[in-house]
Amino acid sequence: MKIYVTSVFVDDQDKAEKFYTDILGFQVKHNIPMGDDRWLTVVSNEAPEGTELLLEPSTHRAVKPYKDALVSDGIPAHSFQVENLDQEHKRLVDLGVEFVTAPTDAGPVRMAVFDDTCGNLIQLIEMSAASGG
Repeated sequence: MKIYVTSVFVDDQDKAEKFYTDILGFQVKHNIPMGDDRWLTVVSNEAPEGTELLLEPSTHRAVKPYKDALVSDGIPAHSFQVENLDQEHKRLVDLGVEFVTAPTDAGPVRMAVFDDTCGNLIQLIEMSAASGG
């Protein structure tokens, strides 16, 4: 068994598509109209056959309170791994991405957290050599 698709709730699929592709560098895998919304998934350019991230509309009544609580408590909705956190942090800051946590040592990893402009905090992780990553 393996993970095929996971989702992140987004306030606006068009805005999310632009952010996740133009800024983060993912590529669209599926873009299928489904009524007012789309089955819109992105994948890493480094693993185009890997796990898909569904940019899921935040329309269910439970989503807004859930997302608001996570952001209020500083809890990221997802984690993405990078090879060089400092380099990726600088690249994203230069593109206007707002970080709520600067690159920080956190035990076996280095991490940073940014606002995805779609109602979520996203964590970047760089595995340390000692962690086996």
